Amino acid sequence: LTESIICDAISALGKGFVLPWGDETIDFTPPFARRTYDELFAEQTGVDPADENAIRSLAGTLGIETAGKHADVVKSEVFEARVEDALEGPIFVMDYPSSICPLTKRKADRPEVAERFELFVKGMELANAYTELNDPDLQERLFRTQLAGMAEDDSMARMDHDFVRALRHGMPPAGGLGIGIDRLVMLLTNSPTIRDVILFPLLRPETA
Repeated sequence: LTESIICDAISALGKGFVLPWGDETIDFTPPFARRTYDELFAEQTGVDPADENAIRSLAGTLGIETAGKHADVVKSEVFEARVEDALEGPIFVMDYPSSICPLTKRKADRPEVAERFELFVKGMELANAYTELNDPDLQERLFRTQLAGMAEDDSMARMDHDFVRALRHGMPPAGGLGIGIDRLVMLLTNSPTIRDVILFPLLRPETA
């Protein structure tokens, strides 16, 4: 669905699937590449994605704080720092660790993996989709894993008790997809910054 929406938008331009991007080009010819999170992690870092000590060591060299954090949270921060920028794309990243996707349902045959994917193009996240988790007990445990190690005054470091309570009343199977339309328009129009495609971009106030 995600690929079809984007390819339909590109087709509407009538310029083919290879689009200019600065001094380079982006080839949107379907099908887009599909790779797993762990494959890309190993490829771009040279570290075994299952080796917690090696990942924490690499994180330290990148200036990433590791004390008190769940291993998968550290791994995610390394992924953001070292892997995402290298994703020229378009490429779907699949099989994220479920422990860092607290709102996402786990795969039935591999509970350590989330039913989630993200689409990257030129190091930018263009789309994010997942199956909603509707198990309240598991939801609460995953929230606590994600919050581990975060500063108490961090605005995100708060357990959403209301959400967990609502899940206990029952939630039908559901899923969602979000596409960054502003970023997509950037790519389709060869615009170097997102400000070029936002109708009313926020501006800094003029100083006297």
